[in-house]
Amino acid sequence: MGVSEQQTAVESADQRLRRGARSRRAVTRRSIEIASVDGLDGLSFGRLAEDLGVSKAGIQTLFRTKETLQLATVEAARDVFVDVVVRPARDVPAGVARLRALVDGWIEYAERPVFPGGCFWGANLPIFDSRPGPVRDALREQQSAWVALLATQFRRAVDAGEIADTEPETAAFEVAAVLNALNLALRLGDDAGMAMARRSVDRLLRSPRKTHEP
Repeated sequence: MGVSEQQTAVESADQRLRRGARSRRAVTRRSIEIASVDGLDGLSFGRLAEDLGVSKAGIQTLFRTKETLQLATVEAARDVFVDVVVRPARDVPAGVARLRALVDGWIEYAERPVFPGGCFWGANLPIFDSRPGPVRDALREQQSAWVALLATQFRRAVDAGEIADTEPETAAFEVAAVLNALNLALRLGDDAGMAMARRSVDRLLRSPRKTHEP
């Protein structure tokens, strides 16, 4: 094979890879939308092929199994969440300010909502929490990473004296629980949920009381 033929073969392979990557992104975008409403169990090659106007065989070639598709969808949902909620908060000072930015970003993510069914994990963790396997592991790891991120900022806030002394892991668990409850309230059209959620978070982020010398 000559140099020009080798170059042509490489360019052709690169084009196939780019097309494959675009196809994967299109499929996982639609998969996230479906799974946020119907859960990851609602995914099927046939449904995606019909929705996207492509061949079922083509999607099967990309993902092989339903579990592989589910895992790719979970990862794609994480990437969107990081872009929408986590990354913008990195520009805010660590501690209370970043905690508020993370919470505000999460509320906007669920209220807008970014996914049709609201919080992706709120829709899928209750389905897979009692079903051991790679999908549950992936969902659990992402949920744990979110709570750990909140705990890190609570620790920074406590160390800086910005909030009353508290156990960071417990406080992070409480914030995550409040946000999960808010997601449910938003899905049910409970208008009071937003104010209650913000009051709960404000309570956890309260400043330490100053003592006055006699």
